[in-house]
Amino acid sequence: MQTISRQQQKALAFKALHGGEPFIIPNPWDAGSARVLAALGFKALATTSSGFAFTLGRLDGRATLDEVVAHARALDRATELPVSVDLENGYGPSPDQAAAAIRAVAAVGAVGGSIEDYDPSGRIYEIGHAAERVAAAAAASRDLGFPFMLTARAENHIRRNPNLKDTIARLQAFEEAGADVLYAPGLKDVDEIRAVCRAVSKPVNVLALPRLSLAAITQAGARRVSVGGSLTWVALKAMVDAAESMRDSGDFLPLAAQLPLDDWLGNH
Repeated sequence: MQTISRQQQKALAFKALHGGEPFIIPNPWDAGSARVLAALGFKALATTSSGFAFTLGRLDGRATLDEVVAHARALDRATELPVSVDLENGYGPSPDQAAAAIRAVAAVGAVGGSIEDYDPSGRIYEIGHAAERVAAAAAASRDLGFPFMLTARAENHIRRNPNLKDTIARLQAFEEAGADVLYAPGLKDVDEIRAVCRAVSKPVNVLALPRLSLAAITQAGARRVSVGGSLTWVALKAMVDAAESMRDSGDFLPLAAQLPLDDWLGNH
């Protein structure tokens, strides 16, 4: 009887999630937050490029591929949950670079990853070139020997170009190029979510909107909801509020609101 590796088990579980009930995939920023989210019962995790960059004292987009690979390894080792990695633009404009980024994180345990169509120089890639990059990433994922879930991102709506028609055309091109999941961060309401979901046949990931519930988002057709860097910023706000209180009043009472780490991290 053939033994299934730990990574293959995670990959199969992650793929199965996309065919079941809609689910939340939260975004930890380090191994500790990953363990907390696992203890809370979530079924899969996705990295956050902005949250991880913050742990390095940098802005989003300033981490290197080597640093992201090390981060992916740490999160994979932290829990038994599947991990999908935010690979930004693939750390280079060429299709070969997008494919190499997929192979790099898969080599350290990741079972999913996303490639976006935004160049850090400040432009959206031409649709044909963007689709070629997705096709190269999809080909690399198919050669891994397990079902790596490739997410293709259309960045228009978070790059000051809320052109829904173009966004849909891009997602359709990415689906044809071989993406497993489609994602347009920044969709503003259920009408836009519904329009995207009706235009494609692959599962759609949606970036959470505080004013919309999981039920509302998934009733519009989404299969998966992620939160980006939001959990990082929620945690940071709690720290800043406590620090400002003790700085301004000398009152350490806010420090009493602590989580018992042993309850969340166990014997790790």
